Amino acid sequence: MYQSFYGLAEAPFELTANPKYLFFTGQHREALSNLEYGLSSAKPITLLIGEAGTGKSTLLRAALDSERCRRVSCVYLNNPTLTRNEFVETLASRFDLGANAERSKATLLGGLESIVRDRQARGEITALVVDEAQALSNELLEEIRLLANMETPIGKLLPVVLAGQPELAERLNEPALRQLKQRVALRCELKPLDLPDTASYIASRIRTAGGDPGMIFTREAVTLIHEYSHGVPRTISVMCDNALMSGFALDQRPVDGDIVLEVCRDFDLRSAAAVTAPKPPHLALVPPDAAEPESRASGPVAVESSNARQHRDAIEPRNNSVLGLR
Repeated sequence: MYQSFYGLAEAPFELTANPKYLFFTGQHREALSNLEYGLSSAKPITLLIGEAGTGKSTLLRAALDSERCRRVSCVYLNNPTLTRNEFVETLASRFDLGANAERSKATLLGGLESIVRDRQARGEITALVVDEAQALSNELLEEIRLLANMETPIGKLLPVVLAGQPELAERLNEPALRQLKQRVALRCELKPLDLPDTASYIASRIRTAGGDPGMIFTREAVTLIHEYSHGVPRTISVMCDNALMSGFALDQRPVDGDIVLEVCRDFDLRSAAAVTAPKPPHLALVPPDAAEPESRASGPVAVESSNARQHRDAIEPRNNSVLGLR
């Protein structure tokens, strides 16, 4: 809708895992390398941890599509809220083991081991990848541990990747899951973007969509987007998309900080400073006229703009040239 107004060939901030919009920071490249190594070397369990929206699913797809994993055949589960019976049925269906395997766990295990052994003999690797693994029950985590135990004298038959939010790492510290944790051979973590990487993320997506980053967002706008998104790529994309829509409606480009703050109010987003700041003490019995004029005048927007100004100089020079920020 707003593409032609900003000189874009397409919308740059869609919430789909489009591979052409992949953006890798140093930590993303490190995590991708770990995933590729875990899959291609048939490690027992590889753990990928990251907050919601940090790009775990996109990274998994990039690993599975990479050259290093060209001989990896993967069964991908992205809805782990299953009962044990449903889990058995799902695996039987994904591995094409037939109706008997869907009804019998013993039949499933026999057929599954036969398939992965045959593939291994041909130089192929079969892997199980579970996304949103923090939602798995302890019962299913134990089932996955047992599947990861399938092996020959020279290696594992079914390497497993578990991707989930930080709660998954916390759960693995529970005594009941200690045996599963002991089988984690590789662990990688995705953290929110810092301010320079946020600027580069925005610029990369705009360029990929055919636009000029310096003509679309001001420096203050990018700083506020980082502050209120907490560096989470999915939230950054949502904020940018809505800010572009608002700028289009107002016939304004580039998008400035006022438009971004309006988007923050619409989505009830709070700045990182507001989230971490201690609550002010309760001041009872203070006459209304005792407050300083500045205190009475300052509200949420004034505080937020001040925070943004404090962060403004944090953008590294490389991002000034990347974005052409004003």
